[in-house]
Amino acid sequence: MLKRLGFAITTRNLWSSFGFGFGFPPNLPSCTSLQLSSSSTVELRIRTRTIFKVMSASRNSTPVNEKDKQVLQDFKLLNAVNDRYGGVVVEVREPMESALFASVLRASIAQWRQQGKRGVWIKLPIQHVNLVEPAVKEGFWYHHAEPTYLMLCYWIPEGTHTLPANASHRVGIGAFVMNEKREVLVVQENTGRFRGTGVWKFPTGVVDEGEDICTAAVREVKEETAVDTKFIEVLAFRQSHKAFFDKSDIFFLCLLEPLSSEIQMQETEIEAAKWMPFEEYTAQPFVQKHELLKYIADICLAKKDRNYSGFSPVPTSSAFSDEKNYMYFNTRDLNGQ
Repeated sequence: MLKRLGFAITTRNLWSSFGFGFGFPPNLPSCTSLQLSSSSTVELRIRTRTIFKVMSASRNSTPVNEKDKQVLQDFKLLNAVNDRYGGVVVEVREPMESALFASVLRASIAQWRQQGKRGVWIKLPIQHVNLVEPAVKEGFWYHHAEPTYLMLCYWIPEGTHTLPANASHRVGIGAFVMNEKREVLVVQENTGRFRGTGVWKFPTGVVDEGEDICTAAVREVKEETAVDTKFIEVLAFRQSHKAFFDKSDIFFLCLLEPLSSEIQMQETEIEAAKWMPFEEYTAQPFVQKHELLKYIADICLAKKDRNYSGFSPVPTSSAFSDEKNYMYFNTRDLNGQ
């Protein structure tokens, strides 16, 4: 038996912690080796000189065939990196049989519990989808999914977990673009709820991951109409709930200055696009019927004709990131103009 850091490990009790349902093999040596790295990654490796296939074994199984024996085999706990909140993060990089993964996962959780860890995050690349079921059976649940991986999580302490929820909002933009003739850039969509309705609307779209609001607004206008623009400010924003797969939604109404006028519509999403007199846009029955659109029209008109100030993007830095990010605020009133 070898003792380190206040816990004891033997080949026999580790065999049990793996969850193997059959008895401890009499010919398994009791020697073990414990390796602890100096980094935040903790790896426990048990070396034995005679290990046989555990997936096919059972309490009443026949003696193991010589072909199934291996001269040297390593069993190790999952490599885990400590996070900032008393938990660990595991990223599975190598393929593994489901049954073996379940056993190693149970042993890993036992060690993390002894170490006082809290949350456990397991990132499973899509090629390791076979490991999802054993993880769920051990008590893990889905946190979020991306095109190439699934993130699962687990809470070790008793009681309600304090792990952060998945992203709760989708972020969208609407672009108010008016030229010197007081014509506003509008489109008719050939997909979605406005398809076939004849409604003219502002160019809209969803902000991509890692994309700034101001950049997304310029991009969406360019993609839908080929008109070049300059972002000026955020005029207003609206929050709604249960909008897209039960996620909440934040929509930013953005003022953009046109830098070109020629329109080439995006045929995959846009049925028509044109410059329309602002009064004609606001006179549409659909705009007059909905309170939100009436507010949008009033805000846009107030910006053009009265003393309305929105929020301009100001590049800033912070203690949370070395990259530049934007703070949106009323720069005119702040500067006393």
